[in-house]
Order: sequence, then structure tokens, then C-alpha cells
Amino acid sequence: MPRFAANLAMLYPDRSFLDRFACAARDGFEAVEFFFPYDYRPAELAARLKDNGLSLVFFNATPRRDPAERGIACLPGREREFREAFLLALDYALALDCECLHVMSGIAPRGADRSALRTTYLENLAWAAEQAGRCGRRVLIEPINPRDVPGFFLTHQEDAHTLVREVGSPHVAVQMDLYHCQIVEGDLSARLRRYLPTGAVGHLQIAGVPDRHEPDSGEVNFPYLFELIDALGYAGWIGCEYHPKRGNEPGGTSAGLEWLRRAGGPTLSTRAQARR
Repeated sequence: MPRFAANLAMLYPDRSFLDRFACAARDGFEAVEFFFPYDYRPAELAARLKDNGLSLVFFNATPRRDPAERGIACLPGREREFREAFLLALDYALALDCECLHVMSGIAPRGADRSALRTTYLENLAWAAEQAGRCGRRVLIEPINPRDVPGFFLTHQEDAHTLVREVGSPHVAVQMDLYHCQIVEGDLSARLRRYLPTGAVGHLQIAGVPDRHEPDSGEVNFPYLFELIDALGYAGWIGCEYHPKRGNEPGGTSAGLEWLRRAGGPTLSTRAQARR
């Protein structure tokens, strides 16, 4: 069965961030992911992971200093800032034993030369992949739909896979979010059959479409896709990156995890027994 990781940036919004680690463990998750660790000391986060028996799957490699930004990797003139931020992210990744770092392309400035943005993005990715490889880490790139993030530079799966091929490093892969992919391109089963066997997909993510809630309603048949992902031999993690319908209610995220139990995921009782 697929392995699911809780996205702590989005799940358990009724709890403080540091308290979400224990919530995820109690609900049976063995791994987590989140967006930004930089407001916390690495030792503090490492302790939360260790105390709750959790692995960290990935986090974003560039701190979000400007709320309007979604990464800076494609932006000419900000290469030095990108590299300094990536080296900081590598320090966190090593301290937290996290294999993957998500390098967001950024939003294309209005009227910008897209070929220049792409060249900058490729150069930054090649540099980041080299740094990551030296430390036994990987870089992930993710196409994001322009409805949620207008102007985002990277929106299509094939463009992401072409970039990975052009970088030509085993230390860069695609983060394939099925929510974004369905909105932009659809035809999810065909795309999974096309891309998973290549080995270029380093991480999957899910959410219901169109409302980005639990993957048990909406237009996507996730039970079918979970079986297909298994059949295709994908052994990586699937990040649960969604807004719980009842997330602001106490225990709302946990109450919405029936889909995980139906998918064969670990339950509260089995995880608790395993930790005894």
C-alpha cells in the first residue's frame, strides 16, 4: 500500500505547529512534511521528530520572506540570495535527516523574458543538485496550478520532466502533486503510467479536487489511483497536502482521516501498539 506523510503546514490547523507532530503520530503517520522550518531551531524540530517516531520527507528550500513570493529560483539577479538560502536549507536537512528539498521556481514577473527565467532556473537547479548530491540529498521541483498561484513559472508535468532531463543529475526529481496536475492537465492515470516508471518522480502529493480537502470527495477517484500507484511500483511517500474540511474544529483533522483507514493506512491503534 502507499506510504502517506502528513503535511503539518496544512493538517491540524487547530493546534500550534510544534504540537502537530504528536497529532500526526497519534493518527498513525510515520512521516511528515511541511513548508518552512526556519522559524525554529533545527534541534527543536529534530527533537519533535525523534520523540514522535517520525521521519521528515521534505520542506521548501527557500525561506518565504515575502508572502507574495513562491520561490526565487527562476528570477535573474537573485542567484546569490537563492544560493545562500539553499545552503541554509541543506544545514536544516542534515540536522533533520531529511532527504528532499523542494526548490520552488517562483512567479514570473509580468513582461519578463521566459527564456531568461528558464535559463536562470536551470542554472540554479544544476548548482543546487550538485550541492545536494554532495550531502546525499535531492532537489525536488513541482508544477503548481496557476489558479491557486497565478503566474507561477512551472505549471506542467512535461516541462518539469524536461528540466530534470536537462539538468542531468540523479539528485533532482519531480514532486508530482496530483491536485495541481488534475487542475492543469487532468488524465492522472495516464500521467502516472507515463512518469512513475521513469524513476524521475521523487515525491507524490494528494488533495481532493476542486476544493483541496480530504481525498475522499470531488472529481478524482483516489482509491483507484492508490491501487495504480502500487501497481506501478512507486515506493516513495505520498504527502497529504490538503485543508481538512473540519480542520479548525478540535480534532477535525483526525475526524477526517477515514479515507486513510479505507486506503489501508496505519490506524491509531496499530501505530500505538507498534510504539509500545
